[in-house]
Amino acid sequence: MNANYIKTRLDGHYPTLYSGKNGYCAHEMILDCVEFKKNAGVEVGDIAKRLMDYGFHAPTVAFPVHDTLMVEPTESESKVEMDRFCDAMISIKKEIDEIAAGQFDKTNNVIKNAPHTMHRVVSDKWEQAYSREKAAFPLEYIRVAKFWPSVAKIDAAHGDRNLVCACVPTSEYAELV
Repeated sequence: MNANYIKTRLDGHYPTLYSGKNGYCAHEMILDCVEFKKNAGVEVGDIAKRLMDYGFHAPTVAFPVHDTLMVEPTESESKVEMDRFCDAMISIKKEIDEIAAGQFDKTNNVIKNAPHTMHRVVSDKWEQAYSREKAAFPLEYIRVAKFWPSVAKIDAAHGDRNLVCACVPTSEYAELV
């Protein structure tokens, strides 16, 4: 029921894959984001990072379908929390539309630069084409319940693919025995 509630709220903003013959989804829903890359240069990972500015950990990215977000709300999620998530997703879609319309550059915008850390937002140096307000407080509820990401976007999956061990040498573990 919760996935179908979210699906209905996001209808018209995000296309959904794999609906049944009556338009319903199962316990999860898959949001198709492929057009955003074509029209605005926004990738699904960019949306995931921007969700952090809204106080959310991103849903599953690009699984089971490339360029999608898989949203799996539990049945214990409150309507308030689901509405908060939907409001964030609708706001992000409006930001994508601004980029697609040419109001913001496709490579330097509030979504591509997300997440916005406190350090970046309060820095004396702010050279973005959008306001600090848009970066850090895109919706009113965030003013009273802000989650500040501790790090900004670094290098996407580079770190996952190029692991560096910061552990002490294994010989030091042998000395402990």
